Order: sequence, then C-alpha cells, then structure tokens
Amino acid sequence: MSELSRRRMLKVLGTAPAAAAVSFQPGTVQAYLAERAQAAAATPYARRFFTEHEFATVMVLADMIIPRDDRSGSATDSGAHEFIDYIVAEQPERQTRIRGGLAWLDAECLRRFDRRFVDCADAERRQVLDDIAWPAKARPEMSHGVRFFSEMRDLVATGFWSSRMGVEDLGYMGNRPTTWEGPPREVLEKLGL
Repeated sequence: MSELSRRRMLKVLGTAPAAAAVSFQPGTVQAYLAERAQAAAATPYARRFFTEHEFATVMVLADMIIPRDDRSGSATDSGAHEFIDYIVAEQPERQTRIRGGLAWLDAECLRRFDRRFVDCADAERRQVLDDIAWPAKARPEMSHGVRFFSEMRDLVATGFWSSRMGVEDLGYMGNRPTTWEGPPREVLEKLGL
C-alpha cells in the first residue's frame, strides 16, 4: 500500500466517518485538547496507559498509518500517539482490545521474523500490515489483527485530523463570517420579486 494512497484513503475515511466511528464520551476529545494545550508549554507528555514498549509500538504504527509527506508531518508529529494514550486511558472498554492488539502484532512479528514489531525492518512491518489493513482481502486467521488495525487506524486518523497539524493538512478554515447580500438578482426576477 503506497504512502500517498494510505494518506488519501485516511483523509476520506478519517475526517467525519472515522470520528463518528470512534465512540467518545461527550467532551473527551475537547478535554484532551484542553489538557494538552495547557501542559504543552510546561512539560512533555506523560504516558497514562501504555507501557514504554507499547507506546513505542503505537508511535511506529501511527507513523506508518499517516507518514510524514511534503504536505505535513506524520501522526506522531501531530501528537496522535499521545491522543491515543489519553483516549485508551479514559475508556477502559478499549484497553483490553488495544493492549491485546499490540501483543498480537508483536506475536505475529515474532512468529514471522523472530523480532517484535518495533525491531522489524520497515519492509517486514509493511508485510504484516498489508495482511491486516484490508479487511475484505484478509485471511480468516488474521481476523484479530484486522479488528485491531481498524480500531488503531480510526484512532490515529481522529488524533491526527483533530490536531492543529491535521486541520491545516485538510485546509479547514473554520467558521468565518461572511457577508450575504441576498439572493442573486436573476433569482429575484424569476420569482417576481
């Protein structure tokens, strides 16, 4: 899967649908953003849920899902990995699935390459991800990895596109005041007004 097609696919899937697909309790994203904005100036992010190894795996995986390109930085450049740690810490119902998925990813890499995911070469990592990134093409024995990757992809996309970098990547300008001068003259004439 090429990096450009992955980014384009995630942009389509990740803007509104991915945000909707990722169930958040009201205010969770806003709380995270407010907390990070306040803490960013003073201290680096402190992990809340993941172990050091799990966090490193999340970072590598996130940057493979949304790599740096000529338009913007990578998922970790945007802080998506911190967002994921925050969300998983806040939502206990996700914790077993995500931690289990990270363990599955390491186990699959150990089985194939005798190394954990973060220690694999880029081509080896891509080989595993190509087997789980496309649910319709995945073999049945990859179903655990497919579910994990789908959830991580949604989390990475939501973290990236809710960050300042992601908003700039989308070109979103926000709600801006405009001047409305009424309907065009030809419309008014057509309506007899």
